[in-house]
Amino acid sequence: MHHRHLAHRPAARSQGAVRSPLGELEQAFLALAHGVEPLTLPAHLVCDAPDRAQWPVDRVRTHLAHPSTRPEQREQTWQEVIRRAQELGAPWDVVAVAMTVPVLRRMLARLARPAHVERAEVEQEALAAVAAALRTVNPGVERLDRELFSAADRAVHRLVYAARRQATRETDAAATHLDHLCSAPPAEHGEPVDELTVLSRAVQARVVDVAEARLIARTRLGGESMQRLAAERGVSVRQLYRNRSAAEQHLAAHLRRRLQDR
Repeated sequence: MHHRHLAHRPAARSQGAVRSPLGELEQAFLALAHGVEPLTLPAHLVCDAPDRAQWPVDRVRTHLAHPSTRPEQREQTWQEVIRRAQELGAPWDVVAVAMTVPVLRRMLARLARPAHVERAEVEQEALAAVAAALRTVNPGVERLDRELFSAADRAVHRLVYAARRQATRETDAAATHLDHLCSAPPAEHGEPVDELTVLSRAVQARVVDVAEARLIARTRLGGESMQRLAAERGVSVRQLYRNRSAAEQHLAAHLRRRLQDR
């Protein structure tokens, strides 16, 4: 059966709206469930006395999560969905991943996510892990859904762990940079040199620009929140961290050269 609604594209987001991979997948899933030719599954998989033989996939998913649905019904539903995804491919691969969305939302809501890791990045990592697990999981094993959710959980925790390690390295590097600032060569007349003076000289030397110097001064020296500055500048927190890291690397290299020339 050909499904013309597979060409569905998510509705355009308003200017500045935050992208949500889970939200975009949900739109595609609902389009499959309510298109001209709705995608359906046998209703008896999740209901003992269904009102019709076939239910749209979103109704099946709702019953799948309902407390009254017996474990064996959940098991047989997941087996059928994964079998179709593996044997038939599109659009059942989309359906299979979308079946995990309600649980993924709850899982990610509990995740202790570092501020510089975007929610969209975590969502994408979880979905990619589920999609990869779907291709390799054995439909005959018990608790198929647990296999998928465990794969997503491992992936997002790896991402968070790596992000925290990167943040620690950047913080350590920043401390070294500030040490360089404090030990920078004095001015010609021997007056004390503070961090803001060195930043000003770095701007004059075109090592960093004014915006980068202000970013370093306000966050490293003034203690201002990166989230606040990201909102002020209209960029993501992660992008602002990257900008600061690059500026600090340029500044550190410049200061090392100056110290070597003393």
